[in-house]
Amino acid sequence: MSKLLHLEASPRKERSTSIVVAKVFLGSYRASHPGDEVETWDVWTGSLPEFDGQTVHAKYQILHGLEHSPEQASAWRAVTDSFNRFNAADKYLFSVPMWNFGIPYKLKHLLDIITQPGLAFSFSPDTGYTGLVTGKPVAVIYTRGGEYSSNEQARGLDFQKPYLETLLRFVGFADIRSIVVEPTLGDPKTVENAKSAAAEEAKRVAEAF
Repeated sequence: MSKLLHLEASPRKERSTSIVVAKVFLGSYRASHPGDEVETWDVWTGSLPEFDGQTVHAKYQILHGLEHSPEQASAWRAVTDSFNRFNAADKYLFSVPMWNFGIPYKLKHLLDIITQPGLAFSFSPDTGYTGLVTGKPVAVIYTRGGEYSSNEQARGLDFQKPYLETLLRFVGFADIRSIVVEPTLGDPKTVENAKSAAAEEAKRVAEAF
């Protein structure tokens, strides 16, 4: 039995296109993988640990090969707890709306917490950085109000998909499957066609996931 972790990054819930398409994905996944466990991590609920003060100091102690003080160790436990929850999955689904050309700050907060030395990556002067979250597939649903794939000028404003895929590769993901929904604003027929196409693609990706 495998575990699929869904990282839900929109606070709009029933009004969210990214969540609507994610539900299609998850429905198809459950039907084709009936023995698997599915968990949703809504980054807008619960509390993510702050990454400041003793936590920052704890990170640099690791980078310099030094021991943590008791205060630093306590702060770092919240980081490792978050990473362990993330790393416990075998497969991942991210549903991510575009905000101001990038990703929602709550998702960025989570990624900043878990992307840590000794957890998500290692470093060696000889080999450089090495991702430690390996051998796991990830699917990402990207939604955008406009079209960012049609021309070079528009692609230059897309800091959503390139950023997230760069970070995922940095921590070790090699099998990244992208589902892009655009535009979600504009002519109703165009929007509906985009959503329908994305839903069909989500079904296909989920079945083979």
